Amino acid sequence: MENILPLHLQEVIFSSSISKLSKQISKLEKGGKLRKIAPRVYTPNFTDSPETIVRRNLFAIIGTLYPGSLLSHRSALEFKPTSAGHIFLTYTYTKKISLPGITLRFIEGYGPIAGDNPLSGELHASQMERALLENMQVSRQAGPESKTITLPELEDRLEQVVRVKGEAGLNELRDKARTIAESVGMQAEFDKLNKLISALLNTNPSKKLSSPLAVARAFGNPYDPARLSLLEKLFVELKQKEFKELPEKNTSNRSFRNFAFFEAYFSNYIEGTEFELEDAKKIIETGTPMLDRDEDSHDILGTYKLVSNREEMNITPGNPDELLTILLYRHKVLMSARTSKKPGAFKDKNNRAGETHFVDHTLVKGTLIKGFDYYQAHSAPFAKAAYMMFLVSEVHPFLDGNGRTARVMMNAELVKQGQSKIIIPTVYRDDYMLALRRLTRQQDPSAYLRMLSRAHEFSSNIAGEDMGVMEKHLEASNAFKEHDKAKLKIIT
Repeated sequence: MENILPLHLQEVIFSSSISKLSKQISKLEKGGKLRKIAPRVYTPNFTDSPETIVRRNLFAIIGTLYPGSLLSHRSALEFKPTSAGHIFLTYTYTKKISLPGITLRFIEGYGPIAGDNPLSGELHASQMERALLENMQVSRQAGPESKTITLPELEDRLEQVVRVKGEAGLNELRDKARTIAESVGMQAEFDKLNKLISALLNTNPSKKLSSPLAVARAFGNPYDPARLSLLEKLFVELKQKEFKELPEKNTSNRSFRNFAFFEAYFSNYIEGTEFELEDAKKIIETGTPMLDRDEDSHDILGTYKLVSNREEMNITPGNPDELLTILLYRHKVLMSARTSKKPGAFKDKNNRAGETHFVDHTLVKGTLIKGFDYYQAHSAPFAKAAYMMFLVSEVHPFLDGNGRTARVMMNAELVKQGQSKIIIPTVYRDDYMLALRRLTRQQDPSAYLRMLSRAHEFSSNIAGEDMGVMEKHLEASNAFKEHDKAKLKIIT
């Protein structure tokens, strides 16, 4: 370091063995331009606390004061101090050193090796495989003072590897860890790690695992933890609110089928399967698809076949297996004409809508199974319906037909408990899609629940033995108009 100026470009300045620089630092300190915040560490920042400055420049400080040190153990996985302010490092000795707000925990061991990651100056961080080995060591302390993360946390790290990189990626990690273990004397740690990986890949008994994510993987039902967190937020929001019960008015078979026609019509229209209303009526009345629109016609017919059948719409899942069975059956009916979309089968490749990436195809079954736990904890009709609709929509378990399937599942929950079904009319499509997107991307359930409550209130007033009267009610509500042409009206 030839010149420590200008000071405004450097928040931390280190003492120097060079006499000229040492004198300059001393002069600046005496002149009130620098202050000492830790041994050999100075700053021109007189505003922030020493703890804040040290945290902000932590790796630079360690790399300068302790060259050749290695960020290791849990710190090499977390890259931040523990809640107790501890950072763990491998160095030439074992010692605790205090900095403002931080305790450096040095552990004697091998220094950086090929593949370890450079951080700042002469500070490196253990590469992933080495860090996992280090975290297999026994720690004499627990919690935020432990040098290792917990076993379930470590298993979650491994599960994330196989989720992102597949079994081949986890096997590659194991091979690399074996080589590192031999070079740094961690064969015992590798044996422990190897047993966990074997259990995770289901080549050894899964009772060795403790993390729910890892156990699910071993039993063949890995799930998406981020989606589970989102589903939990919706669950909590639903549990904290009361929703109006809106009993079904279409109790006769005729009125139930009348409503079902419009339900099928709008459910397909908002997905892009658009028909003139009279054409859709003719398809349903005759059970015959239009010659030039066979697949689209079958979409309408399949949806109507489900939602007009009161017995079918009284079926709801009692356990996770039934959830999967019901979903697959209803999707098969809905998408029967679209063989390229694999009707009645979960997706075998990933899908997305705009910037939204849905659950990975390898995690669909597991996420639905885990999501069922929150579903069965609900009892209120609207809460069960709202949760079920979002569960299916968010997981997006099929190549196509996810929205229609989700709405059928939602309305089955309402029929089962004698409540009015919900229609999402054309004019309300954007409100519906934006509310779903807000919940997915911003994890905010409030807009979704407001949207669905309004749709439920609107739908509860659509009733009658005369389809023509029902149609006029929908017209007066602006149901058939595009969202940019009108607003949904609720007419009681």
